[in-house]
Amino acid sequence: MKTILTSTCALLAALTFSNCSGPTGPDTQRGAVVGSLIGAGAGAIIGNQSGNPGQGALIGAAAGGLGGAALGNARDTERRNYNNQNGYYDKNGNWHQNGY
Repeated sequence: MKTILTSTCALLAALTFSNCSGPTGPDTQRGAVVGSLIGAGAGAIIGNQSGNPGQGALIGAAAGGLGGAALGNARDTERRNYNNQNGYYDKNGNWHQNGY
């Protein structure tokens, strides 16, 4: 019973903290989801050692989600900067040169 409760808390925490809104890239969203899941699992394991697996899962999911989103955002920003060095595609798919 305790394992089911821990797993449920970890899953709910991961889904809660992995919701990304706003203009984020795919790596930011993926990083938040993966970070939340890993953090929830690690937090549940660590929390189980102190008798609070649910609380550990919540804290781990929050920390993992924030860390994963930060790393993913850095990767998205790097990709955007690299892709926009020589030009860009507009919403119709037409390429525009940046003055070269």
